[in-house]
Amino acid sequence: MPNYINLEMNIAFKALDDSTRRKILELLREKDMTAGEIADAFEISKPSISHHLDLLRQADMVVSIKQGQFIRYSLNTTVFDGIMKWMLDISQKKEIKTRRK
Repeated sequence: MPNYINLEMNIAFKALDDSTRRKILELLREKDMTAGEIADAFEISKPSISHHLDLLRQADMVVSIKQGQFIRYSLNTTVFDGIMKWMLDISQKKEIKTRRK
């Protein structure tokens, strides 16, 4: 696996390693939202929500689009497709090894 893919996977798993970020992803699965709308679902500060959104953007799990004076966040499912493909590849390799025994 090329190093850039390993780096992308590390960033993705780091982003998923926090319950607040996972909850943000679940909210965005339902609909696109502004940072304020996302913050309303939590009892933490808006700067903390911005930090979580920034990490999700760095992991390419969230896309932000400026609409007028607001920034709307949406889920980027292509990253999850890549993670699932990697997990299936790992699973299939294990299955092949098990059959050989």
